[in-house]
Amino acid sequence: MPAITFNDRDLLRGKVVDPAWYRCRVDSVGEAPSKDGNSTNYTVEGTILFNGDNGDVTFQNVPVDWNFNSKAVGFAVGFLQAFGVEVTAGKRFELKSAEGKTLDVFVENDTWQGRMVNRVNHKYRSPKEDVVPQSA
Repeated sequence: MPAITFNDRDLLRGKVVDPAWYRCRVDSVGEAPSKDGNSTNYTVEGTILFNGDNGDVTFQNVPVDWNFNSKAVGFAVGFLQAFGVEVTAGKRFELKSAEGKTLDVFVENDTWQGRMVNRVNHKYRSPKEDVVPQSA
């Protein structure tokens, strides 16, 4: 019989968070063809560190994922600006350089296939320096 093992991240993947700004670490940035094959999805996988407004750690370590599509790269502007990057026309940007960095991401709730999920709807900001994680 097939057997599987879960790690802590697997168990937190389906946890729905309260809509808020969260400090997130970018764990990986990748790319894959879109479902129709006519564009590329740039996928971002991150981890919530704490609430970006008050430091609450209730949702610490919950993974969040989102993507940018090559046909709508304008949605990546705010992502890059949150890292202090000056985005200008004609300049190339290496999204992979965001790996390991932190930014504040607004996570909202949405419904997908009849269930509640976390959604990153392209709202980003530079981290507030005075907000730090609160004790659990």
